[in-house]
Amino acid sequence: MNKIMLYCRQGFEKEMAAEIKDKAAALGIVGFACVIENSAYVIFECYQPSDADFLAQKLAVNDLIFARQLVVVADLLDALSPEDRITPILNAYKQLPVPFHFAKSTEIWVESADTNAAKSLLKFCRKFTVPLRQALRKAGALQIVASQGVTLHVFFLQNNACYIGYSYNQRHSPHFMGIQRLRFPEMAPSRSTLKLEEAILTFFSPEEEKQRFNENQIGVDLGACPGGWTYQLIKRGVFVYAVDHGRLANSLFETGRVEHCCEDGFKFRPPKGKSVNWLVCDMVEKPSRIANLIVKWFVNGWTREAIFNLKLPMKKRYQEIQRCLESITKQLREAGLLFQIQAKQLYHDREEITVYIGLK
Repeated sequence: MNKIMLYCRQGFEKEMAAEIKDKAAALGIVGFACVIENSAYVIFECYQPSDADFLAQKLAVNDLIFARQLVVVADLLDALSPEDRITPILNAYKQLPVPFHFAKSTEIWVESADTNAAKSLLKFCRKFTVPLRQALRKAGALQIVASQGVTLHVFFLQNNACYIGYSYNQRHSPHFMGIQRLRFPEMAPSRSTLKLEEAILTFFSPEEEKQRFNENQIGVDLGACPGGWTYQLIKRGVFVYAVDHGRLANSLFETGRVEHCCEDGFKFRPPKGKSVNWLVCDMVEKPSRIANLIVKWFVNGWTREAIFNLKLPMKKRYQEIQRCLESITKQLREAGLLFQIQAKQLYHDREEITVYIGLK
C-alpha cells in the first residue's frame, strides 16, 4: 500500500495536492499527486511502499490546511459484483502489509466523496456498513476498544468501485467523512456562527475550551455585523466589544455581555485599561490586509489569542495562503513573540481558511 487518500473540499483538489507534496517532501518522502477536478479527494502515490504508512503516522489531519481526512489506501477495487462486494473487500484487507492493523482496528467507516454527484452513494454506504461490519468482526478484523489502534475505511467512488484503507486514530479526524456536523443555533444571528463554533471545536479540546472561553475573558469581534461570531463568544461567557458600522441582532444585547462599537474594524483600538484575551475577525478583505491587521494586534500587545478567516483569491490560493502565513510568522518572530499558529479549511468555510494564533 503506497498511496494515501486525502479528503478535501470540492474544488480545492489542486491546493490539497500542492500541500501534501510540500509536507511529504519536508519528511523526505517523494511521490506524486493524482488530481481529479471537483472530486473532493486527492490520491498521493509514494515511490516506496512503506512511505504511505509513514506519512499516516507522522502527519495529523490538523497539521494540514486543506485535508479533512488522511487514509492509507490500496489499489482501487473495481468491477465489484452487486451479489458479493464483501468478499473482495475482506480479501483486500487480509493483504495489508502490517498484520497488527487488524488486531487493533476499532471501527469501519464506509464513505464517499462530499460532492453533489456522490450524495446518492451515501444511502448505499449506510446500508452496506452493517453487513460489512458484521463480516469484518467475524473475520477478526474489528476489536471494540475505544480510542486505540486504527479505523478501517472503505471509500466508494461508485457502488461497484472503492478504495479500502485505514487511518490512525490518534492522527485522523474523528468524524465520519472528516466532517464535523453542527446544528445551527436558533438564537444565532447568521449561519457564519458555525464557522467560529467549528473552529473552536477543531483547535481546542473540551478542557482547553473551558480554560480559554469563560466569564473572565474579554473579546473583540472585528466586522461583527450581524453578530454570528459575537454570539459564539457570548455563549461561552466572554464579554465582547462588537466592532462594526452595521447593526447587530437585538437578541445579543439581552445577555448584557456585548458592547456595540460603531467603528471601522481596521481603525478600532481596544478600550484603555481593558486587557483583551480574544480577537476574532471574519471581515471580507484581501487576505494580506487581514494578516497585517492581526499581526498589529499581537505586536501592540492588544490581544493574546485570535481566530480569523483569510478569504482566498480565485487563483493561486495555496501560494497566497503560504505568503500570508509566512508573513505573519516572520513579523511575530521579529517582534520577539513566542506563539503557536494553526490554519485549517473547515467544513463550514467556503472560499477561505480559518487561522488560530495564540501567545505562549
